[in-house]
Amino acid sequence: MISAIVLINAEVDRIPEVAAAIAEIDGVSEVYSVTGDVDLIAMVRVQQHEQFADVIADRLNKVQGVLGTQTHIAFRTYSRHDLEAAFSLGLDDA
Repeated sequence: MISAIVLINAEVDRIPEVAAAIAEIDGVSEVYSVTGDVDLIAMVRVQQHEQFADVIADRLNKVQGVLGTQTHIAFRTYSRHDLEAAFSLGLDDA
């Protein structure tokens, strides 16, 4: 699985609708409404690098109300959940 973080600028009066439309796109796992320099952050996860073009360029960027995006492709993913699963022996806590 390959992950990308997409920073999205949207029309301010359409942020909830833009977020909902982006969340419905296959390959988008989460959409966050955030404070700061951007309005939304979308997490995109695909199997092959080429699929980013389908999800981001061909669909996400064309959602009505999206003004612009910046995409950051992840080299590696680090999370507490992933690390715990990697070191789990499958034994129940006793």
